[in-house]
Amino acid sequence: MSTTYPAGPIGIFDSGYGGLTVFKEIYKQLPQYDYIYIGDNARVPYGTRSFETVYEFTKQCVFKLFDLGCNLVILACNTASAKALRSIQQHDQPEGKKVLGVIRPTAEVVDKFSKTNKVGILATPGTVNSESYVIEINKFHPQMEVFQHACPFWVPLVENNELSSEGANFFVEQDIKELLAKSPDMDTILLACTHYPLLLPLIEKYTPKGINIISQGEIVAASLIDYLKRHPEVESQCSQTGSLQFFTTDDPLDFNNKAEIFFDRKIASNFIKV
Repeated sequence: MSTTYPAGPIGIFDSGYGGLTVFKEIYKQLPQYDYIYIGDNARVPYGTRSFETVYEFTKQCVFKLFDLGCNLVILACNTASAKALRSIQQHDQPEGKKVLGVIRPTAEVVDKFSKTNKVGILATPGTVNSESYVIEINKFHPQMEVFQHACPFWVPLVENNELSSEGANFFVEQDIKELLAKSPDMDTILLACTHYPLLLPLIEKYTPKGINIISQGEIVAASLIDYLKRHPEVESQCSQTGSLQFFTTDDPLDFNNKAEIFFDRKIASNFIKV
């Protein structure tokens, strides 16, 4: 007999603010559910940390969300999805609880955007080094060629709200050039970090016309809708009063100010120790 728990909020986890771009789309599509968001801002960035460290940090935050009553947790963080999700699912996930990531939903549908089967990935060094996107995309679409490029400066630019600064222009132009140089036939670029949609105006500025640029928020939201329809036993354990709670492992006032840029509405967060 499977373990069941009282219905609780859907947990959303990210190493900082980026997951709010995914959460915003999930909330837009599924506003009836209750949600708890944890940003591990005290230990950001995850993208340059080791697999072991990301796994430990992610596990701590996921179990904090379980403690807060969440039965379903979404890792709205590519680095955590790449470096920690599989281990948590295989070794740590309690019976009756579910942890999902953002890589698989994106990999499943990327073929819908590409005619040439040549896809570029822009991501943090951690996500690139994990090869997670290459593995997942090739699992679903073996005919596709995947080209990756790490953008170590993009997250700091976004988190410091330098979205149109000289530095942002320089690094975005340079990184896109380096990615596109890997294949003349690339017709699709996937933004494989949840921070990157905030740089979209610059990304579009330096990307040739005719190349698709994919953000993950809408894809992950659509995938979650489908998942809940296919798994009524999970859906029935997600409470529905439309409440939103935000927690950060760092300064709530600082989180509130920056989070508004990502979530597009005012946020009142609380400090949480994990």
